[in-house]
Amino acid sequence: MFAGFCWKFYKFAANINNLLLMAKDINRIKVVLVEQKRTGKWLAEQMGKDQATVSKWCTNTSQPDLPTLTKVAEILNVDIKELLNSTK
Repeated sequence: MFAGFCWKFYKFAANINNLLLMAKDINRIKVVLVEQKRTGKWLAEQMGKDQATVSKWCTNTSQPDLPTLTKVAEILNVDIKELLNSTK
C-alpha cells in the first residue's frame, strides 16, 4: 500500500515538474511597462491594485483575468494583443 502511494506521489510530482518546464511567459505586461518607461508600482496605483499583485503579473507568476487585462491595456493605451505573447 505504501509503495502504491509513493508511486502515485512520484507521478504527481513528475506531472507538476513537466508543467513547470512547459510554462512560459504568457503576458508581456512587464515588457510594455519598460517600453513606456512605467513601473509596476505606477500600474498598481492606476489599477487600484496591490503592488504585489501587479508584480506577479509582471513576472508571470499569476495572470490577470480578461477584464483586468483589458483595463491594463486601456491604461497603457495599447491593443490587448500587445500584452500577450503569441501562442505560435
